[in-house]
Amino acid sequence: MVELEDLPSVGEKTAEKLRDAGFADMMRLATATPKELSVKAEIGEGVAEKVIEAARKAEDIGFETALEVDERRKDVGHISVGSKGFNELIAGGIETQAITEVFGEFGSGKSQISHELAVTVQLPEEFGGLDGDCVFVDTENTFRPERIKQIANGFELDVEDVLQRIHVARAFNSAHQILMVDKINELIQSGTNVKLVIVDSLMAHFRAEYVGRESLAVRQQKLNQHLHSLQQIANTYNVAVFITNQVQAKPDSFFGSPTKAIGGHVLGHASTYRIWLKKGLAGKRIARLVDSPHLPEGECVFKITNEGIVD
Repeated sequence: MVELEDLPSVGEKTAEKLRDAGFADMMRLATATPKELSVKAEIGEGVAEKVIEAARKAEDIGFETALEVDERRKDVGHISVGSKGFNELIAGGIETQAITEVFGEFGSGKSQISHELAVTVQLPEEFGGLDGDCVFVDTENTFRPERIKQIANGFELDVEDVLQRIHVARAFNSAHQILMVDKINELIQSGTNVKLVIVDSLMAHFRAEYVGRESLAVRQQKLNQHLHSLQQIANTYNVAVFITNQVQAKPDSFFGSPTKAIGGHVLGHASTYRIWLKKGLAGKRIARLVDSPHLPEGECVFKITNEGIVD
């Protein structure tokens, strides 16, 4: 295994800067841009180019066959949502190496599913988990340990142990939110077995801070970089990324949904799976898969109980 110090142009001080900036992993380093590396690691752009080039040679980055991709995808894991129907809708649960987005009106169950996944990711693989930790980036003050306790009790798990394996970060603005996602690299490199990253909700701060059409381009650019960082974490460490999103009304809509997800095409293209949540009758919720690279559109019905998400 190639260490940072083995690369040309990387001395002890540069290696320390790279690790502090979250570039200890060789693949993460090889897929960075010179500007990103220069800014985050505080090194010259010329040095950054040489370091990235050396990392790419060490990783032997190039084309691979579809058969090799198929073999690599055997490492992909799935996290149970709790409902068998929901799991079947998305081919086994929330997928690693991917970004799964759920959007819907308030009360449709977005944060409930987030809390459920924070617990189920800790289950053994044979019970629908990945035996891993969860990072929960909370932007709307929705995280509740009381809810985690209820779900953990429903699975008959040790409540204190479950809470210990959920790493919560309260983000107070979009810049803080972006910073906390960058900090996930440090957490994983410190030895924490993170298998799920939750951002609840992704667009809340961006929506509040960037108001008006004149600020839209800046907002989308920052959002794109933020999503790129999340996808890099998913790919580099085989982690599942689960994001919740808000909706806005479509007053001119006479047919179809009266609401649409915010974030525009940038978010739509970045999400591997998009799921629309709707309220149903008698406390039921409807999940509709509206976008996936390989799955057909479909729906399932689930319910939220004290013990969590059920069919």
